[in-house]
Amino acid sequence: MHKLAFALSLAASPALATGLQIDVTGEANGTITIDLFEDVAPQHVAQITALAEEGAYDGVVFHRVIDGFMAQTGDVQFGKSGGDMAMAGRGGSDRPDLPAEFSDLPFERGVVGMARSQSPDSANSQFFIMFEPGPFLNSQYTVVGEVTDGMDVVDSIKRGAGPNGAVIGQPDQMKTVNVTD
Repeated sequence: MHKLAFALSLAASPALATGLQIDVTGEANGTITIDLFEDVAPQHVAQITALAEEGAYDGVVFHRVIDGFMAQTGDVQFGKSGGDMAMAGRGGSDRPDLPAEFSDLPFERGVVGMARSQSPDSANSQFFIMFEPGPFLNSQYTVVGEVTDGMDVVDSIKRGAGPNGAVIGQPDQMKTVNVTD
């Protein structure tokens, strides 16, 4: 068990075991397994799992990938593979934006956080996975989970070369995203 998950399991009353299984295709091929932290960010986890159960994340690309930092995905509005990639990263879902659920959990390698605009209460559907620790994000962005298996797949996601880490050409995509118990 990862040290972050272990610390959470000690701090949480009965830990719920919701997670995501993401099948990735492109330069990266394989499965990423994520443990979601319902006890840390219940509203964010509820939104992510609802979108996953609806199939909204299926076919969504990793549109912003910065080497040594993170891989971002989850734009269910503009981020579908085959769409206008110039718009990817600007959209969300038809669900309302979420109020911040900041915690003391650090942004370490493998941690999953919610993307947002400048407003702390603007997270919606996009999320990112950390390649390396990002302490400057601590208590500024909502931690929603951590990768428990498949960091090798995360590490092989096609890196961005455009402005702000935009992926040029054909980005890797989340072929399917399933909720696990």
